[in-house]
Amino acid sequence: MSSTNRDVDHALAYPEPPASPLWHRHGAKARPLTDAQKRSNRELLVLAQRTTRPRSPRTTETLAEAS
Repeated sequence: MSSTNRDVDHALAYPEPPASPLWHRHGAKARPLTDAQKRSNRELLVLAQRTTRPRSPRTTETLAEAS
């Protein structure tokens, strides 16, 4: 067995880096959306949630049969 401890959570080994300065907005605030833009966004969201993504068809043969 190895002498290293593999149960250690390495995600917590280093502190989180500071936020990027690009995240902080300086100057004027963004323009609010118009009612038409809000309605369009809602309709697009509903449409995107309703439609399913096409999937590739599955073959019935196994990998051994395919080769």
